[in-house]
Amino acid sequence: MNIKAIILPLASLGMAAAATATVRTSVVLDEERMARQEERQVIATPIAGIENRFWFNYRTDINEARKELTSDLRRASDTEDLRDAWDEYRHELSHNRGRYVKEMAKRGYRYGTVTVGS
Repeated sequence: MNIKAIILPLASLGMAAAATATVRTSVVLDEERMARQEERQVIATPIAGIENRFWFNYRTDINEARKELTSDLRRASDTEDLRDAWDEYRHELSHNRGRYVKEMAKRGYRYGTVTVGS
């Protein structure tokens, strides 16, 4: 049998697999990128330095979201599962931050952010 007859189909399969992996990765990376942007906005210190139940609940919720993401990523069986996991994580981070900021604002403590545009 001709060696080219064996190598060309194998090379084509390898290139097709690489192209599929690239497409899958780019979709996942887009979802992950948005979640990572949200992750950078996680509040690291209590608003106004006040460690109250809202602060501790917020930290607990953030840790729970991270654990759930790890579990969801481990169980993911396809690209859609991965996208859903990252999207849910992004949503949880945003929701929990908003709830914490709102509760503290009700008590007269404001959370300020500075956004620098390019």
